Parts: sequence; C-alpha cells; structure tokens
Amino acid sequence: MSDLLTTTALSLLVVSFLVGIVIGLTGMGGGALMTPALILLGVPPSAAVANDLVSAAFNKSVGAAVHWKGGSPHLKLAAWLIAGSVPTAFAGAFIIKAVAAGEAQEQFIKLAIGVTLLITASTYALRMYLQMVKNLHEGGEHAGRPEPPVKPLPTFLIGATGGLLVGLTSVGSGSLIMVALVLLYPRMSPRRLVGTDLVQAIPLVVSAAISHVIVSGVDWAVLIPLIVGGMPGTFLGAKLASWVSQSVIRRGIVMVLSLTGLSMLQVPPEWVGMIGAGMLILGPVIWGGVRKLHGLAPFESLPVAAPSHDEPTSPTRPSERT
Repeated sequence: MSDLLTTTALSLLVVSFLVGIVIGLTGMGGGALMTPALILLGVPPSAAVANDLVSAAFNKSVGAAVHWKGGSPHLKLAAWLIAGSVPTAFAGAFIIKAVAAGEAQEQFIKLAIGVTLLITASTYALRMYLQMVKNLHEGGEHAGRPEPPVKPLPTFLIGATGGLLVGLTSVGSGSLIMVALVLLYPRMSPRRLVGTDLVQAIPLVVSAAISHVIVSGVDWAVLIPLIVGGMPGTFLGAKLASWVSQSVIRRGIVMVLSLTGLSMLQVPPEWVGMIGAGMLILGPVIWGGVRKLHGLAPFESLPVAAPSHDEPTSPTRPSERT
C-alpha cells in the first residue's frame, strides 16, 4: 500500500488526469502522451507500454460512453476497424518478445515509440490542415449530403495497421487511426469520427493489454494511479469538448509529440531544445501563412459562442478550430 503513496505515484496521478483531459477533448489516444511520460518518469519502456494499455482500456471506456450517449458512433465503421485491429494488437507483445530481450528489448521499444510519435505528430498536423480545408467548404458542395458508405477493405487495413502500432508501442489508437479516418471519410462529421474512434479503441486496447499482461504482467503501483487519474480526466475532457477552442491545444500537441519522439530516439538534448525553440517561434508563422493561402486571417480568432446541439463534440467554431 505504501507504494501507492509515493511522490512518483502522485506524479503519475496528476499526469494521467491531464492526459485524460486531452483524450476527452480531442479524441487523441493517450498512449502518444502517457507512454513517453511514464518512460521519462523512470518506468521501463516495456512496463510503460503494458500499464498504459491496461489503463487505457478503462479510460477510453469513459470517453466512449459519453460519445455513445450522444449517438455519435458509426457502428458499422467501428466493426470493420475492430476486425482489423484486434488480432494485430494482440500480436504486439509477442512480436516484442520475439525480437529482443533485456536491454535490447527496451531500446527496441523506445525506438519504435520514437518513430511512431514522429509519424503521429506529422499526421496530427495533417489532420489540422484537413479540418481547416473542410471548414472552408462548410455550407458548400458537401452541405446536406449523406455520409459516404463504409469502405470495408481500406477500413480493415487501417484497423490492422493501427492495431499493430498500438500493440508495439501503445501509440496510435486515437491519433494515427483518427487521421486515416479523416482521409478516408472526409464528409463524416468530426463528432461522428471521434465517437467511432473511441468505440473501436476499446476492444483494440483490451486486446493489446491482455497480450502484454500475459507476456510482462502489470505494476499495480503504476497502474492504479493511471486509472484513478485518467478516468475522471477523460470524463471531464469529453464534457468540455464542445466549449474549448482546440487551435492552440492541437498545435501544442504536435510540438510535444515531435520533441518527445526525438528524445525517445536519443537525439541530444541541446538539439531537441533548439528544434523546440524553432517550432515555437516559426510554427505560428508557418501556420499563419498556410491560413492566408486559403484566404483566412493568419492569426485572427473569433470569440467562442455557446455550442448548439448540432455542433461537433470536439471542435468549436471553424475559425477557432484551425
């Protein structure tokens, strides 16, 4: 019991609560933030992946329940994602075990996490751009058109690829898969996509968690703070999603993911710091230029309005989302 009252446990509690809020706000998978945070707090990479997956099985259930209540998930789409993701997610822990052992295994996991985080940061930035372009066409040619039909094979492959990455690194269930869904179903509403992604992520992370528990077990001193902090954080984030402007949050997430990925790849800290400073200074300028190319004010943002029942769960108004 004393292990649950340490400074490290309290740190895990606070971090998991904050990451839970991000999950609820954006639909982004917590593994992209939580697993690197655990490693930076001193948890071995294999234990970080295993415990984060087990806690994610609980935390994502909370976010999915909130979105389910709002009627947003697309169940047929979720079913095809689940069919692809569950087997490959289950295979992740066994692949890690087969590839290496001991210190070599820990280095392999950190390398896989680092590469996946950089891919996630890139695709997350792409998601922001696609959302901006979609907002420009709201009320235009896509307005009032029905949702596109489900595309079984591409959807299955998205699930299989995302499931494998989650099984190896715990990263990807709510970031890479979400971006792929935006690309494949551009006319589906953001709220619908977030709800669908959260629903399909539950069996995905449960499958990955079971295999990691079989292979490496869990550390209760790590797991309990993750669950206790993450569940209320996810619930709060899902409730606040309609009210919070995500423009700054999303750009900040891209920067954090990029720098954390570089750290996992053992890039020297001074280089990580310089890259971070460059992103902090040049990032808003570049994004402002992209907005201007599309006829939008580079840095202008409209005031937040009270959301209606028809607004998406995660975005705010078009100009604020981008």
